[in-house]
Amino acid sequence: MPSNNILVDVSALIDNYLQGLYQASSAILTEVFHPDARYINTVTGEYLYLSVSDYFKIVDQRTAPCELKQPRRDRIISIENDGENMAFVKLSMQMYERQYLDYLTLIRSENRWQIISKVFSFKPLKGE
Repeated sequence: MPSNNILVDVSALIDNYLQGLYQASSAILTEVFHPDARYINTVTGEYLYLSVSDYFKIVDQRTAPCELKQPRRDRIISIENDGENMAFVKLSMQMYERQYLDYLTLIRSENRWQIISKVFSFKPLKGE
């Protein structure tokens, strides 16, 4: 059940999103993404624009960072919202020897927050 605090609800959704990535679980990610969501990778030479169902196929083929015994390193940089139906989250995480920067657009749909777009980039971690 949603709370009356948008930041609490959005933060909980983002924690589930990050846990889904850490476990490489499309089952978890299905709960946080809107069915019409889009996935966009902005790394030069590796541009991808996918539906969320195509993105989940990629996730399901990964070896989960938790299985690789990689520590979960992530943080929310900022959350902005319009007060009712739209929010924007900027976050940072490390996985697979890369530093990721995600920009997530969220909408309130079906009485809950959902990710409608994921635009991200990454850089290799130095010295690893």
